[in-house]
Amino acid sequence: MRIRSTTILAVRRDGEVAIGGDGQVTLGDTAIKHGARKIRKIHDDKVLIGFAGSASDAITLYENLEKKLQQYRGSLQKSAVELAREWRNDRILRQVDALMIAVDVNDGYLISGNGDVIAPDDDVLAIGSGASIALAAAKVLLKHSDLTAKEIISEALQLTSEICIYTNAQIEIDTIEN
Repeated sequence: MRIRSTTILAVRRDGEVAIGGDGQVTLGDTAIKHGARKIRKIHDDKVLIGFAGSASDAITLYENLEKKLQQYRGSLQKSAVELAREWRNDRILRQVDALMIAVDVNDGYLISGNGDVIAPDDDVLAIGSGASIALAAAKVLLKHSDLTAKEIISEALQLTSEICIYTNAQIEIDTIEN
């Protein structure tokens, strides 16, 4: 059975960057955990990350990104590119089944094991089972409201939890500011 879990959403607005995720982990047609923690602050609380996929694989990626951030003196862009390159080329890491979003006050990236390092056009990134719903909701809220980044994530993930069966309303959000 495939484990399905989560929606992770990152939004940047007015000097604030926020990332949020729900807590549900699903095995087949059963929600087996409701309060999983899928976002973290790393690198002296200067980088926010969120992950979707296998928890053990996601933790491996988070640890490797932390090492890259130390190696490249906090450059998120360089660290993300090097992590993706290593992930794609390493025989063991290639088996990792997870996606990651990493954001700081200046940059944000979706990082995949295919070697993808994708920067958004409009300061919104989403991954996971409900990514398309959360992304659409966040884009509309960014365009048509004065909500903060944190408020946009809260509203978008709440809506996602009402539509996506792999996303629940136990939402965790964290922020960093300029």
